[in-house]
Amino acid sequence: MDLFITIRIALRALAKNKMRAGLTVLGVVIGIAAVTTMVSIGQSASALVQGQFQNLGTNVIVILPGSQRNGGVRQGVIPSLTAADSEAIAKECPTILATTPIVITSGQIIYGNSNWPPKQISGVGADYITVRNWPLRHGGFFTERDISSAAKVCVIGHTLVAKLFQTTNPLGESIRIKRIPFRIVGVLDKKGADLVGNDQDDIVLIPYTTVQKRLQGSSFLDVGAILASATSNKHMSEAQDEINRLLLERHRIKPGQIADFNVQNTDEIANMLGIVTGTMTLMLSSIAGISLIVGGVGIMNIMLVSVTERTREIGTRMAVGARSRDILRQFLVESVLLSCIGGTIGFGLGVAASVGVTKLINSLSSGAEWPVVISLPAAVAALLFSGAVGVFFGFYPARKASRLDPIEALRYE
Repeated sequence: MDLFITIRIALRALAKNKMRAGLTVLGVVIGIAAVTTMVSIGQSASALVQGQFQNLGTNVIVILPGSQRNGGVRQGVIPSLTAADSEAIAKECPTILATTPIVITSGQIIYGNSNWPPKQISGVGADYITVRNWPLRHGGFFTERDISSAAKVCVIGHTLVAKLFQTTNPLGESIRIKRIPFRIVGVLDKKGADLVGNDQDDIVLIPYTTVQKRLQGSSFLDVGAILASATSNKHMSEAQDEINRLLLERHRIKPGQIADFNVQNTDEIANMLGIVTGTMTLMLSSIAGISLIVGGVGIMNIMLVSVTERTREIGTRMAVGARSRDILRQFLVESVLLSCIGGTIGFGLGVAASVGVTKLINSLSSGAEWPVVISLPAAVAALLFSGAVGVFFGFYPARKASRLDPIEALRYE
């Protein structure tokens, strides 16, 4: 028989028992919808994590001071990193694009009669916006000359503009931190909240020398951390090794001794979190996939009932010339149609559910906004899998129908 005719006959047979066909499809609908929702939410979580690490900067490597140990007991962080280490990494490591030292402080920001406690006041180097891949919305950034002279200049985040200046142009205005005036030379572009809900735009950037000498009143040269940016993502591991070797030499760490610093590759951390979210997605999808098996068993059960009910019809068709393979194909097409219809409806419901769940998470969470991720490969896989369910669970009833004896089938009451 022509395939088109077979499909038309199959649709006509299914239409005769709409309620039964609908209930049979329901199992597949629930299974595909559940799998689609789990995969979409998992991919959304993975995209969120990757996006947060991209917000940290371009191919960023974080160098932190090491911890002191006494008798195997960790006793705190050693202030072992200096701005000179940052400069040496930038100059002597071929795979490093730029570096910046980081010195963290705190305080109230005062402008006129208004004040605001920013979440972060950081002393940084001139290449900070290069490392963090954080463009400026207005103005410029401070220079190496500002750093060498410990100039009283600063760059502020978008939140401070809204809190302190409203409609006033902040460029050229002066704010006070610990009674010291700072002239605003630039405004950072907006980044939004991070993964845990911290406002990344609630920040003030100052030359690190200014923080050390004027705000902290310190004569020490140590810094809290160093951020380095690799020239490309594929050079991250190589850059990490170069930094390790250079700092071991600069800090005179002998073989066998514990280093007084830690080099962390954010790309490795992001990949590790990606593996975790991927594993969770696979596990949840596998659990949801159990309902597909239940739906497939339902299809097999209904098709077996259909074969029994239509025994005389099968006998009549065989008597007028239908071959066994025609009967096999007819019932197999019916089974695949049921599962594909269920798969299509289930995927649509899964997409709607994933969008709804993502919006619900965003409405309840104060952190970074979860992206809505609908995967085209997942859609194709869902439809192919639902079709495979129809073939697998429909083959036995179809085979049973094709092997009926025409004479016995005609006699069946």
